Amino acid sequence: MVGHTLRANGRSHDLPTDPRVSLLDLLREGLGLTGTKKGCDQGACGACTVLLDGERVNSCLVLAVQCAGMEVTTIEGVAHPVQEALVRHDGFQCGYCTSGQICSIIAMLAEHRAGAPSAVTGDLTAPAPLSDAEIRERLSGNLCRCGAYNGIVAAVRELS
Repeated sequence: MVGHTLRANGRSHDLPTDPRVSLLDLLREGLGLTGTKKGCDQGACGACTVLLDGERVNSCLVLAVQCAGMEVTTIEGVAHPVQEALVRHDGFQCGYCTSGQICSIIAMLAEHRAGAPSAVTGDLTAPAPLSDAEIRERLSGNLCRCGAYNGIVAAVRELS
């Protein structure tokens, strides 16, 4: 795999030669992008969510070598109104889940704009409003141990 690269936040980086290295470990340990958090390391909490070619992924479940030629956006590469909205609505407390929440929200808003339904979308033939139930379902893969969900939902509601 020598010579294969990925782009992280607009900069090109060589991929590791060890095919067992997760994208999360490459980002944190190899590239020093520690804003992406290691929570469960099993894909259950969403703390490690990043954007891979614009789509949200749990970076702990993706092998770095799978990302050859792809663009990874971590929290260090994000400048989005959701960040200020979360501050205004107290959408975080300890902050551990915040980087994953932000990346997930950015992708979720794009998915909704593109017309992708969620598990709670009632009418699949019409655009679904971004109700609180829709927001909660679409962000259900990102856990907040502090329980800042009401603030997170309020921030997303403001953006929609």
